[in-house]
Amino acid sequence: MYVLSSLWTKLSELCSVNPNLEASLKCVRGRISLDKIERRSRRHGPLIMYPWFAMGHLIPYLHISNKLAERGHKISFFVPTKTQSKLESLNLHPDLINFIPITVPHVDGLPPGTETTADVPYPLHSLIMAAMDLTQPTIEALLQNLKPHFVFFDFTHWLPALACRLGIKCIHYCLVSPATKGYLFSPARRLREKQLTQADLMQPPLGFPSSFIKLHAHEARELAGTILKEYGNGVSFMERILISTSECDAISFKTCKEIEGPYCDYIENQFKRPVILAGPVLPEPPTSTLEEKWAKWLDSFQAKTVIFCAFGSEDVLKKELFQELVLGLELTGMPFLAALKPPVGAETIESGLPEGFQKRTQERGVVYGGWLQQQLILGHPSVGCFVTHCGSGSLSEGMMNECQLVLMPHVGEKIISARLMSRDLKVGVEVEKGKEDGLFTRDGVCKAIRLVMEAESGVGKEVMANHAKWREFLLSKGLESSYIDSYVQQLQGLLE
Repeated sequence: MYVLSSLWTKLSELCSVNPNLEASLKCVRGRISLDKIERRSRRHGPLIMYPWFAMGHLIPYLHISNKLAERGHKISFFVPTKTQSKLESLNLHPDLINFIPITVPHVDGLPPGTETTADVPYPLHSLIMAAMDLTQPTIEALLQNLKPHFVFFDFTHWLPALACRLGIKCIHYCLVSPATKGYLFSPARRLREKQLTQADLMQPPLGFPSSFIKLHAHEARELAGTILKEYGNGVSFMERILISTSECDAISFKTCKEIEGPYCDYIENQFKRPVILAGPVLPEPPTSTLEEKWAKWLDSFQAKTVIFCAFGSEDVLKKELFQELVLGLELTGMPFLAALKPPVGAETIESGLPEGFQKRTQERGVVYGGWLQQQLILGHPSVGCFVTHCGSGSLSEGMMNECQLVLMPHVGEKIISARLMSRDLKVGVEVEKGKEDGLFTRDGVCKAIRLVMEAESGVGKEVMANHAKWREFLLSKGLESSYIDSYVQQLQGLLE
């Protein structure tokens, strides 16, 4: 054993000067840790991924699939038929990750051909869930045929019982932060015994770790309504989450103990289920290059001077707030590139902009309504600030890069994620909003951006230092590998 340990240490030292050897060693290490589970997988079939049909869930599920496939694990990934083409470029191991197309059944109220939440406005998202519920016979037949050891899921609350009946372990792979899950859905709130109210959510649940996470009145009111809302086939969103979390074999998050350890311990104690952490699960560096049009535009500005603002593929602002946001960007006096959806009631970006805005900002500002290469833009030397809606993917990409973070959450779990980032970790500044109405102003947007961009201010120094510290930690050599290795071992432990 000593000889093997010494050999491994020597190989690890050689890795620091030979990247090719490091990649090979990483693969060997993964295969050794997976030896037992691999033998079983060859006999019984692949691991299954069945995420909520939203791009913000499908893509992170593919990220963890890539990490597991890197270690030789075979994965069957259930994906809506027409959506498969949008994910193929992100599949880094097509020999091991097999997309299995799922036909999304038609539900009254959904436009024909609807597959994911990106296809319909937010009020219709619950009908996507209703459609996914109708896939149960198809999923059962696939599970019986594939005979996997594990199925990863998030909102399909009927999967744990189905998996148990078929002898399959069910992993609730949760994309919200442990802080969010614990704050909103802790059994300490006794959600099945009493009606959840705005007042309840303004305070953390009993035993919740000491933190700065608090909700304003308008946030608590909105979240209470969302949690209690029917989310397909007469089942509330709350009930789906409670069943998924309490009946799975393990609860899993893409985070690190060093960042959210107390919240992870709280969830494990409250739900009486093992919590296993996959680590940061950072997206791989892009292999493509930035589109020439945007590269040329960004190259025309000095380093760390450009504000990049992006609110994801689904967030749509009311026209008044859309205009306050872009006027706030203008007010900074800095160059900016904003990737936003047209506001409610506007068919195009141009028709939603304030009068005279384009003429005033044409030399230094762009508001674009299409898709942009966010990861490449965030890594461009000219970009110094990222104004984000606080989706989990965007926060990960923001933390990987040197641009400073301005946080503008609008709905659901993103609010608590923003508090974690701005209050607990102090790696960014949240835009101030009215405590009762939740509205922000152009002055508030401008103020937050200037705070994080001014290196000489107290706030600027603090967030820059903290962001740099956590960025260095997340990108530290071996961190992600050690987490994924441990993750595989803990999965293996569930089989024994």
